Amino acid sequence: MELYTNLREGEKGAWISICIYISLSIFKLSAGYIGSSEALKADGLNNFTDIIASIAILIGLRISQKPPDDHHQYGHLRAETIASLVAAFIMASIGIQVIIQAITHLINPIEQQPSFLTAIVAFISAIVMYAVYRYNLRLGTRINSPAVKAAAYDNRSDAFVSLGATIGIIGSIIGFPILDGITALIVGIIIMITAYNIFHEAAYTLSDGFNVEEAESLSTIVKHVIGVETVKNFKGRMHGNLMFIDLTVTVDPTLNVIDSHRITEEIEQKIMKVKPFSVVHVHIEPHMEND
Repeated sequence: MELYTNLREGEKGAWISICIYISLSIFKLSAGYIGSSEALKADGLNNFTDIIASIAILIGLRISQKPPDDHHQYGHLRAETIASLVAAFIMASIGIQVIIQAITHLINPIEQQPSFLTAIVAFISAIVMYAVYRYNLRLGTRINSPAVKAAAYDNRSDAFVSLGATIGIIGSIIGFPILDGITALIVGIIIMITAYNIFHEAAYTLSDGFNVEEAESLSTIVKHVIGVETVKNFKGRMHGNLMFIDLTVTVDPTLNVIDSHRITEEIEQKIMKVKPFSVVHVHIEPHMEND
């Protein structure tokens, strides 16, 4: 099935992120301690959280590929979303740690100027992370994976964090040492914001939240199907990257079963044309004047 093939392909993005994050985390933390930069150390810790988050997403993608069974008749696709939720909590815990360390550094500053090497490391990291962001965004969009796209947006925030760290380090070198601690604090806040956004999206999906505008757009498509009189009910929910849609339409009560079935098939085809990764269930009712 193409859906599971895409999930396997999504693992590539997670593996690339893990390898990059491990390298950058070791590189930044080492350079941060050697070069005395709180901003770069905070950035390195940020990448450490991303390693754990990427592993959680990788596990979620792997579990999502398990076929339906007696206890999971809709499959295991929500494991991908649960993994994102776990990753959000991990990121938040590290974000709190970074903020505490940054505030401590600001209250009790260490009169030691960071080396220019740390600025170079931070800038190179920003370029690398932006390249990873572009790759994962293209991959996530192509396979319609919310977890891979969430990882991509995390990659983008990491690129901005590293760029901000570069600016903070350079500011500290030219005579504004407080900028290094302030940048570390901003990094911690960005980690917390990213964690909240991932948590919010995962919680929204797990609670069967569905975009109202998307529901209205799909309902309009159904209304234009020949033979549909009204759309009485439209419900949608997400299972990983698979959309489940349940709707009720009314048709001419004089239609036979074959013609009614043709209408349901056309509705399914119209929706799946714009939402390829979807499962559509259509219920037919006879149209009455009071509908």
